[in-house]
Amino acid sequence: MKSLTTFTGSMATDKKAPLGSIGNPIKFQDQDFKTLLEECLKSGQLFADPAFPAEQKSIGTPEDPDPKKAIKWQRPKEISKNAVFVEGTTGTTDICQGQLGNCWLLAALSCLTMHPTLFVKVVPSGQSLAKPYAGIFHFRFWQYGEWVEVVVDDRLPVREGRLLFSYSHTRNEYWSALVEKAYAKLMGSYGSLKGGNISEGMEDFTGGIAYSMEVSSRTPRVLWRSLTAALSRGSLLSCFIQAKSYLEVGKVAGNGLIKGHAYALTDTDKVTKASDEILLLRLRNPWGFVEYGGPWSDKGKEWDDVDKAEKERIELKKKEDGEFWISSEDFSKLFDIIELCSVNPDSLEEGNTPASPSSAASPSTWTISEHEGVWVSGSSAGGSRRYRKSFWKNPQFQLVLTQQDKAEDEDDEDDADDDDDDEEEEEEMTLEEKKIAEKQKEKAKKCTVLVELLQKNRRQKDKVNFLYIGFHIYKVPSELQGVCLSSNFFQKNRPVGRSGKYTAQRGVWRKLHLEPGNYILVASAYRPNQPGEFFVRIFSKTGNTLGTQDFTCSSGFLPLMAAPIPPEDHMRVQKTFDDVAGPDDRLNAKELMMLFNSALDKDYHLPLETCRQLILGEDTKGRWSLSRKQTESLLSGLRNLQSIFFQFDEDSSGTMSPFELSTALQAVGMQLDGKVAHLVSERFAAGEIHMPFYSFVSCVTRLRKLFALYESETSQEVKDRGINSWLLQFLMV
Repeated sequence: MKSLTTFTGSMATDKKAPLGSIGNPIKFQDQDFKTLLEECLKSGQLFADPAFPAEQKSIGTPEDPDPKKAIKWQRPKEISKNAVFVEGTTGTTDICQGQLGNCWLLAALSCLTMHPTLFVKVVPSGQSLAKPYAGIFHFRFWQYGEWVEVVVDDRLPVREGRLLFSYSHTRNEYWSALVEKAYAKLMGSYGSLKGGNISEGMEDFTGGIAYSMEVSSRTPRVLWRSLTAALSRGSLLSCFIQAKSYLEVGKVAGNGLIKGHAYALTDTDKVTKASDEILLLRLRNPWGFVEYGGPWSDKGKEWDDVDKAEKERIELKKKEDGEFWISSEDFSKLFDIIELCSVNPDSLEEGNTPASPSSAASPSTWTISEHEGVWVSGSSAGGSRRYRKSFWKNPQFQLVLTQQDKAEDEDDEDDADDDDDDEEEEEEMTLEEKKIAEKQKEKAKKCTVLVELLQKNRRQKDKVNFLYIGFHIYKVPSELQGVCLSSNFFQKNRPVGRSGKYTAQRGVWRKLHLEPGNYILVASAYRPNQPGEFFVRIFSKTGNTLGTQDFTCSSGFLPLMAAPIPPEDHMRVQKTFDDVAGPDDRLNAKELMMLFNSALDKDYHLPLETCRQLILGEDTKGRWSLSRKQTESLLSGLRNLQSIFFQFDEDSSGTMSPFELSTALQAVGMQLDGKVAHLVSERFAAGEIHMPFYSFVSCVTRLRKLFALYESETSQEVKDRGINSWLLQFLMV
């Protein structure tokens, strides 16, 4: 759990530069750029990165058997004599895609070049291939609430004399290739960058909030206004045409556009042709070539009727550099999805259109709460609401919303699928706009909350393995505040907000307008028992407070009334004691095992070790045996546990899953916090997902003893730490 942060406007600074901030980033793999640079300059040796060696494993894909296609690792000046880090200024044409399916990343990087204040966060200034040169460079990326600095050497993979992956259109500029290498190192290898969603790159380059918008959700004119406003607020934009099948991905259509391929959307403008006003969008293909060939493209005849001064103003370049213009009408017909990344929640507000990302966007204040969590198979990976008996075991987070939004701060967004329209509209309000105005008045009575759920570390070993993820938000009535919410609560109550359909991508988010009150956020993958790490960030508007910890339930034990022992069991105990017990009239562990197993069903027989644990759980005054009364009580308890085990072993497997274990323990009278329940499962299932009956008996025996010891504890310090701390401490022993 990270600390809360409050900021006003679009850029917040902290004089102390806390660890993980842009001014004091985390050192990836503990490599400090300044220290390594000084060491290299002092020794006169060029940096060779041991953490990301110039070897095939850093490529992350199988080696090509053709010796002519062997990969060499060379430094920029070994590839081209006039190599430079940056030639002139950085721009979209500095980035061309090589032989790697990472257009999603390079399209995001192209967008970043349009925003200098954001660009220098990722590519720190002052880096050069000129003296003092030591073959070492550093870059910064946002990773789940923290900025991380990645150090790389400048040895780049080369095949047949040319860069294998990203390169600049001028061929002698290397900053983009080195950014790509640093990001590949962060993800594990170049191969780990194959395939992805543009929003990933956008967020990791800015720390912003990325989301998708369907092109068809707006008319061409309204869409153009929305995108113009978004660009003016410093948002990164890209777009793509959806492929209907895998076979369509990467194929070039007759008009020069590519399906399933990411384009950077870098500018909007308008020109006058005759008396008509033409709304235009500027796009860029990360390949650095293959351009749109339709109306208003580089070769479009429509430009012939446009004034020369107009063409110069929008810097029309009729060359094959991957960059082209397209009319908003044609864009709306040809493209399907736009990806947007706002640098902070205020950038999602229509009323705020700063001239640059660094200017103040709004006087409103957002409170940010960041949480890290984990889905553990069999414990906290409960799956979707479809799995009613395990959904409630998913990690939960508490939201406390107290202050309503101010009317003047409201925007016209309903959720993540909506975007802004330009408020500077001179036309009279349409019926739709009047409805939006009414919505605004209603929203002003509520609290604005933006929630984003990101899954972590799913790019590994040349594979992208995203789970289908989502979140739900439930309102908690006052009588249940501070009470551990059971499966019963989630079965009887519907969520008041959700992320939408479960999606197999890194992140999902939603902007919600909720009544003041207490809420629980449940983060989940679609299927249960799918392990994974995740990150949640919650933006709350106008000073609302958020839970600073995972929602924690207090463990407790309410012993159930012991059932009277059946006559047949009473007779069995008496006969065993009469036949077997010694002069002290007590039974040892082996004798107890034989007695209990004669009474219990065959599938529920106990091993000797469990019987020893049962003796330890009783007050024996230091003796390793039990009296008649203790034995009768235990046998009655075992009968009850057998009945409970049978009830919750719903698949009749003779074993119990961790999800079944939690509800079974509740039936025994034991309410356990999520962390305690997970530890209990790990401790008594002995590494197995499913627990046999004898382990269940050991578990209940151990917990009953720990609860009793806690009750008898007289230390106030121990009591102040609470029952959860007590259980977590002694369950490890």
